Amino acid sequence: MTTTHGGAARRSTARLGAARLGAVTAVVGLLPALAACGGSGDEPGASAGSAASGTVTLVTHDSWAVSEDVLAAFEQQSGLEVKQVPAGDAGTLANQLVLTKDAPLGDVVFGIDNTFASRVIDAGVLDPYTPADLPESAQQYAVGDGGELTPVDMGDVCLNLDTAWFDEQGVERPETLEDLTKPEYRDLTVVTNPATSSPGLAFLLGTVGAFGEDGWQDYWQRLRDNGLKVDDSWEDAYYADFSGSGEGGQRPIVLSYATSPAFTVTDDGSASTTAAMLQTCFRQVEYAGVLQGAANPAGAQQLVDFLVSEAFQADVPGQMYMYPVDDTVELPADWQKFAPLAEQPFTVDPADVAEHREEWIEQWTQTVVG
Repeated sequence: MTTTHGGAARRSTARLGAARLGAVTAVVGLLPALAACGGSGDEPGASAGSAASGTVTLVTHDSWAVSEDVLAAFEQQSGLEVKQVPAGDAGTLANQLVLTKDAPLGDVVFGIDNTFASRVIDAGVLDPYTPADLPESAQQYAVGDGGELTPVDMGDVCLNLDTAWFDEQGVERPETLEDLTKPEYRDLTVVTNPATSSPGLAFLLGTVGAFGEDGWQDYWQRLRDNGLKVDDSWEDAYYADFSGSGEGGQRPIVLSYATSPAFTVTDDGSASTTAAMLQTCFRQVEYAGVLQGAANPAGAQQLVDFLVSEAFQADVPGQMYMYPVDDTVELPADWQKFAPLAEQPFTVDPADVAEHREEWIEQWTQTVVG
């Protein structure tokens, strides 16, 4: 029985393709409704209602994707030209923005997540701006007090299982983080390094949320002693080591996303050959913001407006395999069955993340890598 691995594969393809191609330029226009709407931003030389023209540069993580027809609709309605500049994953993106604060890489950023949000806010990389039409359901994901970042999409980083492997081997499927330290699951798990991978950092924070600041290192020690493998990237973990990717991997437990099983369904659509461990999840939220010193701040504001518009939000599931922050958007039919969100994801206070992120990464490295 064959399966499709579209969600994970397309997320990987978007990231790797962008890295190979480098900066890509696409022409984008903005809908009249968005062009006309105002926001609550306050930056020099522009307002949300200002006419925008010329080029607006969007700096993104490498998984950024949007449908061509959505871009075409914008192109027909506005003269804005959007230069898309991929800059690595969320961690690399945040680092680049901080390092280039005095000579910004562009006008708008998309892809900063809640594991790195405090870093770019504290560094003064962003100008405050909040779209007037921000969906009500998005407001729960606000971070910081200044309105520098606008939530765009969200999803759960969770361990995933190759269910076919467990069925074939007659091994009971693990359900919890603690289960993975048991002898029967020795040498079965692969995760990603939090120093080099944003899902890896999200999972590290999930274990802090689960075991507390005094217990998470002991958990990782036990996980390491039970044969844990650590890869630098999600691609290596999912495609080289995960048995459920169909690429010859040998480990049936991998760190991925809760949406991944929606893209490993059987040909008839009746089942998925993978499943997310929904008791192991950390909720990841991705944000957009106007870069301080933007050459085209009016265009930047309008582009942020677009990212929370109905048209873009409806495009998010099929293109970036995340949940839109607008909960009125209709989701793909099989997501309810194969890609539900965790009912109780682990959380860490953003202030604690800001204070301890680098310390926790260093402690993780000493504990797991040595």
